[in-house]
Amino acid sequence: MTGADVTIVDYGVGNLGSLRNALSKVGKTAEVTGDPDAIREARRIILPGVGSFDHAVERLRSTGLSEAIESAARERGIPVAGVCLGMQLIMDGSEEGDLPGLGLIPGRAVRFPDTIDDSRLLVPHMGWNSATSAKPSRFAPSLDQGGRFYFVHSYAVMPENEDDVLTWSDYGIRYASSVERDNVLGIQFHPEKSHRYGLTLLGEFAAAEV
Repeated sequence: MTGADVTIVDYGVGNLGSLRNALSKVGKTAEVTGDPDAIREARRIILPGVGSFDHAVERLRSTGLSEAIESAARERGIPVAGVCLGMQLIMDGSEEGDLPGLGLIPGRAVRFPDTIDDSRLLVPHMGWNSATSAKPSRFAPSLDQGGRFYFVHSYAVMPENEDDVLTWSDYGIRYASSVERDNVLGIQFHPEKSHRYGLTLLGEFAAAEV
């Protein structure tokens, strides 16, 4: 098992350095790796991501990382957090692509509508927004109080089961800005860009019981 508090999955998609630096700011160590064996042995995993859904899925599959993440989550039961596109990847799939996601939490990502009540909705949703708690969190108890976070996304997660919703946010439609089921957490916003709210959350996840 790796000695780092958190292992960040490197599959060529996402700004990994900013996440590692944010974890360092809260006194937690992070290993960035694309080695499936290291992922299987990790204590906690963060799956980041930006860009298109299918491209990310293809990268995870071709490198053996998707199997390693699923093994760590399902067989070992370690904490796994999907961040931004990573949150969409832990779901069953997305309207953006045709390939299946990791399926760790049932549900899909859907595109924000272009108009709401005949008014244009700017997509992507970019900037600060509020998150309202739907249930207590095992991995991020600070979310019980809600907060304001920084978002950049065109697709929003709609879980199959609303019991998996951790926080709700609104941008033309109500959507799940974070989800949690068993040992899996999904975060749509960028915690590393969300100042004290995001840093607190990352520190909590990195300290979560393994």
